[in-house]
Amino acid sequence: MRKPVLCCAILVSFASLLSGCLSVANSPSPRFYMPMAIDNGRISEKFDISPGVTVAIGPIGIPEYQDRPQIVTVDREGMLKFAQFDRWGESLDSAIGRLLNDNLMVMLPKASFYIYPCNFAIPLTYQIVVDVVQLESRLDKEMLFVAQWSIIDHKNRQMLFTKRSEFRQPVKPHNYSGLSAALSASCASLSSEIAATLAELSKQPKAEKNVSGGA
Repeated sequence: MRKPVLCCAILVSFASLLSGCLSVANSPSPRFYMPMAIDNGRISEKFDISPGVTVAIGPIGIPEYQDRPQIVTVDREGMLKFAQFDRWGESLDSAIGRLLNDNLMVMLPKASFYIYPCNFAIPLTYQIVVDVVQLESRLDKEMLFVAQWSIIDHKNRQMLFTKRSEFRQPVKPHNYSGLSAALSASCASLSSEIAATLAELSKQPKAEKNVSGGA
């Protein structure tokens, strides 16, 4: 009498296992996106900076809701949406730091740039600290990128400049590739502001340094 019961249990288990395997096999494969720095040939303005300037980029702060591999967007009702199968190829703070570093290397070719944390033996001139306080993306509209950033005299640990910058970039096409391009463009705009400020600071007498870019 026990054999039929045992056979039924085995069949049910096998069917469940098979169903699970089919479900996994039919699941979409994750798609990974990597924002790109500006092409050297597409940068129209380069800035002159005093020779020998070395700059560390970071740390980079991002909103807690963006600290995840899934790409986060906002719908028309203001609800956060987490894309299960559309993800960043690296952590978002690392991606932003990489973009700023790569862009600034082209915009300020006479300076040397390093991503924080870097070798303590490097004689740094400045450190760029960036806190992305708002990053809201709507696939059907635009990306809002707001960053509070500061330039620090690394040797004296003195803040020389601070500013809150806000950028709006259209998401075109209206998909995750367009969103990744919007992030690249926002970081390019921020890079340009940082580059212009670094170039100006490097040429000022030490007594004149320590300015603010406003709120």
